[in-house]
Amino acid sequence: QVQLVESGGGLVQPGESLRLSCAASGIAFSGYAMGWYRQAPGKQRELVARITSVGNIAYADSVKGRFTISRDNAKNTVDLQMNSLKPEDTAVYYCNADFSSYGITRNYWGQGTQVTVSS
Repeated sequence: QVQLVESGGGLVQPGESLRLSCAASGIAFSGYAMGWYRQAPGKQRELVARITSVGNIAYADSVKGRFTISRDNAKNTVDLQMNSLKPEDTAVYYCNADFSSYGITRNYWGQGTQVTVSS
């Protein structure tokens, strides 16, 4: 059974920081690209940051320089360090695991964690 469990969300003021963590089980974690997505009310889910199995990283333009994604293959975790948070970062943040190779594709989502940035 595949599980992606996010933690670390909460309510913070603008300019503050949060660290999200996603713990994966039931997958060969090191072979997966791991990503963080977010969905604000009334908006589509969007990519925030993604790290491939070999460590290539991509960020949404809106978070470059403020957010940092990292993974620990020994612990099967992927983290998202979010600094200088803005009200527009308010959303439900989802962890994603993606595998596509050898003609096989697998894609899994966590249940999401709420991040609210408000004064």
